[in-house]
Amino acid sequence: GLLMALDVPQERGLGHLDQRFLDGLDVCRFPLLPFLQPLPLDWMYLLYTVMFLGALGIMAGCCYRLSCVAFLGPYWYLLLLDKTSWNNHSYLYGLLAFQLALLGADRYGSVDGLLRPQKRNTHVPLWNYTLLRAQVFIVYFIAGLKKLDADWVGGYSMGSLARHWLFAPFRLVLSEELTSRLVVHGGGLVLDLSAGFLLFFDATRPLALVFVTYFHCMNSQLFSIGMFPYTMLATSGLFCHPNWPRRLCARCPAWLQRVLPSTRPPRASPDCHYGGRGARGGRLRPRQHLAAAFTLLYVLEQLFLPYSHFITQGYNNWTNGLYGYSWDMMVHSRFHQHVKITYRDGLTGEVGYLKPGVFTQSRRWKDHADMLKQYSTCLSHLLPRYNVSQPQIYFDIWVSINDRFQQRLVDPRVDLVRAPWSPWHPTPWVLPLLLELSPWRERLQELENRLDGHTDVVFIADFPGLHLENFVSEDLGNTSLRVLRGEVLVELVEQHRNRSLREGEGMQLPAGQYHKVHTVSPEPSCYMYLFVNTTALELERNLTRLQELHDRLRNGTEKEPLPPELRPLLGEPLPAGAEPDPLVTVFLRRQRRLEERNRRLEASLAQRLHTFLRKKFFLFRR
Repeated sequence: GLLMALDVPQERGLGHLDQRFLDGLDVCRFPLLPFLQPLPLDWMYLLYTVMFLGALGIMAGCCYRLSCVAFLGPYWYLLLLDKTSWNNHSYLYGLLAFQLALLGADRYGSVDGLLRPQKRNTHVPLWNYTLLRAQVFIVYFIAGLKKLDADWVGGYSMGSLARHWLFAPFRLVLSEELTSRLVVHGGGLVLDLSAGFLLFFDATRPLALVFVTYFHCMNSQLFSIGMFPYTMLATSGLFCHPNWPRRLCARCPAWLQRVLPSTRPPRASPDCHYGGRGARGGRLRPRQHLAAAFTLLYVLEQLFLPYSHFITQGYNNWTNGLYGYSWDMMVHSRFHQHVKITYRDGLTGEVGYLKPGVFTQSRRWKDHADMLKQYSTCLSHLLPRYNVSQPQIYFDIWVSINDRFQQRLVDPRVDLVRAPWSPWHPTPWVLPLLLELSPWRERLQELENRLDGHTDVVFIADFPGLHLENFVSEDLGNTSLRVLRGEVLVELVEQHRNRSLREGEGMQLPAGQYHKVHTVSPEPSCYMYLFVNTTALELERNLTRLQELHDRLRNGTEKEPLPPELRPLLGEPLPAGAEPDPLVTVFLRRQRRLEERNRRLEASLAQRLHTFLRKKFFLFRR
């Protein structure tokens, strides 16, 4: 309850509710059920208030059932209202809230227990613990099974994570590559597969508590995932003996025990069956049969859902289903190189382009066919207001998943406004992931490692019959294209000439011009762009010279008088009538950023805590 109360202003969005649901805002939304729409802004504030009060009621055990319903209803409404906010831990919060609404979690240390003596300090049925423990076990174990994916085992899912400062101790004895493979990927796989079992058994539980605590504390620093690490830390106590809170309270001083929950043994409860012992023994009642059946069916359903994607095939893309209920956490990482949205007027044939993400508040739509269909339908309703009649919408989305080639996600020739989509059938306009090119990843890494620090590379794979239209900026004065596989035809648009390239061949591309790369081979083509940002390189050289001058000024070795435009390097104001040097302005701005970064890195624990609390204070105050 406490963690969900903290989650409402943050990840649930109460702190910026007016930005998301402002009345009259033209925004494309992505509900799971098409009829779901946001309420007016004032009612949304009321809804969030009810959810927040429900979380506080769950925390205090006050009007417990009513508080659970007050939290559960708004939470699932908001979750179903926006698929772009779906993730595994938000789904988990909804499941736990549903379970708590059915359980007797208000028997000990609750306000309801103080007000209702018949409920105070009574036994809780075993199926309550079974349900919660099974849910947490499934989160760990299914996440481990999903990590048996070849990309995770091969170390491609989170390839850059080993550079984080948290893994610096491991890099003292291991290379960055081995840290990624053994610690990040291997350690994550082993922990997820074993954590549920280790927590369940008394003999291994202390070791498991150490490892899962370390794991979730690391996750809280590695990822921006809200209250999830702390929620998983809180659930670890479910696997311990049920009397651990009493034993903890019994160790407190006598004066403190007066305000803490009772340390006396719990009393018998009419909801429990005692196997023929005592007054409450005897035959099982229908309510207890129903509870056992529900627990069994719920656990089976949770085991089935992560593998139910053969039913909801319309939500499958390169990965199965919507990211949220499969427990495939961090298995897939994506990098988008290029997104283009083209519209065509259905009456005049006029063609135009839209800024990617226009009329949206999220970037998740780029990876899911169902959201692309919703987005295109929404755009078809909005564009007529801007004199575009019967609009046709085309998407050209280039994405790399787990360090593969950049390739298209959907067919750019298909008008998604009129394209078919069904949740029960495969989406015909989603292009397949080129899995046969996966072995190229090691070679791509080798090619990238050979480059100097000023050269960048982009690896492209494209389908036969399609072409990539690209513009080389004038800043990229040294850009070339080289074919790695297949055959392409490079069309230089402004020069009105073509050049055919086969495997191993390349050419220089003119800056400041458009070109098209047509795949003419019967199999997918693979090629790479090599480019040097000559403008950025020259800027870096000039900034380096200014840095050397700045260092000489600081240590007193510079003897030459400074011209007026360089006086700001000494911290002096610009002389009257002197024009500011843009290069000096950029240099001083960069110096301020570096100083601020160093201050953050060198800050003490107390200073970091103060910054964290100050940020949260302003968020909650808003």
